[in-house]
Amino acid sequence: MKTSTTKPPMAKPKKDFVADVEVTTDLLQVLHKDHKNVSELFFQFSQEDDDKEKKAIVTRIIKELTLHAKAEEDVVYPAVRDGADDAEDIMDEADTEHHVVKFLLAELSDMSPKDEYFDAKVTVLCELVKHHVEEEEKEMFDKIKDADLDLEALGQEFLDHKEEALGKKPLPKDKLAVVGSRVAAKKKTA
Repeated sequence: MKTSTTKPPMAKPKKDFVADVEVTTDLLQVLHKDHKNVSELFFQFSQEDDDKEKKAIVTRIIKELTLHAKAEEDVVYPAVRDGADDAEDIMDEADTEHHVVKFLLAELSDMSPKDEYFDAKVTVLCELVKHHVEEEEKEMFDKIKDADLDLEALGQEFLDHKEEALGKKPLPKDKLAVVGSRVAAKKKTA
């Protein structure tokens, strides 16, 4: 006599937190994820002794910060300036910090770990970025939350902008005006 064995139904695997963060388009989560990625690269650099590996890490830092800064300046900062109350001082400081970061990135891109001040410049860059991130995640994130912006749409636009800069995905022309039209629509309703 044959007995049938019924297998219990397979439990649906739970999504882990990392997977959830990777697929979100919420602007604040997207920015925070970028910040954490760069922080990890700075940590890796601080633990590395091999010059070839140090240069590779700095090359990744340069790429990540360049893409992030450009997308912030083109997508996020205009939305915050136009949509948040009393944001001018915070945004002026953020723009200035980006300017200094870009200066250090340009210098580091032409340097080697054997060059004098290479490690010192990476350390200063790390400290500047850490300060910038702390202010951004405290002050600017509050302004973004108070501005009643569409965080999903802005997050997607931020990600699209980074992808376009990498040459991976063209940004449709109708998306280029999303921030401007959203701000214009908000002003009309105010």
